[in-house]
Amino acid sequence: MSSVESFGYHQQLDRALSTRDLVVYGMIFMVPIAPFSPFGFVWDTAKGMVPLAYLIGLVGMFFTAMSYASMSRAFPLAGSVYTYAQRGLHDIAGFFSGWLILLDYILVPALLYLFSAVALRPLFPAVPQWLWLTAFIVFNAVVNLIGVRFTARLNRWMLGIELATLALFVVCGLLALHAGKGAGGLTWRPIYDPAVFSLSTVVGATSIAVLSFLGFDGISTLAEESRGDRNAVARATLLSLLLIGALFMLQTWIATDLARGMTFTSAETAFYEIAERAGGRLLRLIVILVVVLASAIANAMAAQAAVARILYAMARDGKLPAVLAKIHPRFQTPHVSTLVVAVISLLVGLFFAERVDDLTSIVNFGALSGFLILHLAVINHFFLRSRSRDWLRHVVCPVVGFAIIGYVLVEMDTAAKILGGCWIGIGIVYYLVLTFLIKKPVVLEV
Repeated sequence: MSSVESFGYHQQLDRALSTRDLVVYGMIFMVPIAPFSPFGFVWDTAKGMVPLAYLIGLVGMFFTAMSYASMSRAFPLAGSVYTYAQRGLHDIAGFFSGWLILLDYILVPALLYLFSAVALRPLFPAVPQWLWLTAFIVFNAVVNLIGVRFTARLNRWMLGIELATLALFVVCGLLALHAGKGAGGLTWRPIYDPAVFSLSTVVGATSIAVLSFLGFDGISTLAEESRGDRNAVARATLLSLLLIGALFMLQTWIATDLARGMTFTSAETAFYEIAERAGGRLLRLIVILVVVLASAIANAMAAQAAVARILYAMARDGKLPAVLAKIHPRFQTPHVSTLVVAVISLLVGLFFAERVDDLTSIVNFGALSGFLILHLAVINHFFLRSRSRDWLRHVVCPVVGFAIIGYVLVEMDTAAKILGGCWIGIGIVYYLVLTFLIKKPVVLEV
C-alpha cells in the first residue's frame, strides 16, 4: 500500500478495495456485454467486420493500458490521466488531459442511460424516456454516496449476471449456427472480408467500438481506495482489459455470423434482433433486461464513481471549485462531485435523447485525446526525466499506443472532432481565467 502523504496529500478516501475488487470494477465499467448496444452502429461502419474492429480496438487499448500500468505504479493517486500527465509532463498538460477525460467520463453515464431507455422502449412504450433517466440517475447517485464497500459488493453480483447472460447467448448462438441459421457456422468473414475491406473503414468502426473498452482506465481513479500493494492497480488494469477483450471478440464473432442475411429494423436494436434469431423472443427479452441492468446500473454506477474522483482530484489541486473536493464525513466519498455528476448526466441525457450516435463519438474523442497525452507523459517521465532503459514499457508501448490512438482519432467522425475541438476551446478559456484572473496556479514537486 502506498501513502498519499508522500505526494503532499492526506488520506481521506476509504481504502477498502482488494485487487479482485479492482478487476471486477474494471470489467463492470467496460461491461462484458458492452458490444450488445452499439453492435448495429459498428456493423454498418465496418461493413460486417465487427470482431476485426474490436480486435484493433483491443490492440490499441493494450498499449494504452501498459502506459496506465506504468504511471499507476509511479503515482498511486486518484485522478487517473489527469494526475499522470500533471506529474509526468507538466501542470498544464495535467489540466488539459483531465479536461479531455472529463468529456468522456461526464458524458458516459448519460450515454448508458440512453442505451438502456432505448432497450426498454419496446417493452414499456408508454413510459417517457426522461422518467427512466431520472430513476437510473437517482439510484446510482445514492449507491455511490453510500461508499465503495457497498458498490464493490453490488458490482460482484452484477458481473455474475452479465457473464451468465453472455454464456447463454454464446451457447444459443452456436447452436443456432450449427442448425443452419445465419452463415451456418463460424466463418472468417467477420475478421476479414476481402470484398469490402479497407483500413479506413475498419478504423472508422474502431472509433465506435473502442467505446466498449473505455473503463479499464477508470481503475486508476480508485488508487487511493485500494488496499493492495503498489502494483495492484497495474495488474487489475491489464487483466480486466484482456479478459474483456476476449469476451468481446467471442460474442461479436458469433453475432456477426448469425446476422448474415438479416436486415435490421434499426442500428440501435440490431443485437436484440440477432438474439431473437439465436434463442427466440425469450432470449431477446433476457438480453434487453440484462443490458439495462448492466448499462444503466452497473456501468453507469462505475462511471459516476470514476468521474466523481477525477473532479475530486482536480478540485483538490485547485483546478476546479474547491467544493468538489469535499468528502462526506460518514461515507468517505466525494459526495458533492457525485451529485454534480448526477445533475450533468440528466441534462446531457435529455439533450442527446435523439442523437445517441453523436454522443457516442464525442465520448470517444475525449477519452482518446486524453490517452494521447498519457503516452507522452510516460515517455517524458520514465525515458527522458528518469533515464529508464526499459525500452519496451517506456518507449515502444507508448509510441505504438500513441500511433494507433492517433490514427483512430484522425478517422473519427468530423462532427465529433468539431465538438471535441469546441470542448478544448472552452478548456483553454477556463484555464486562462483560472491562471491569470483568479490566479490559482498549483506547483507540484515531482
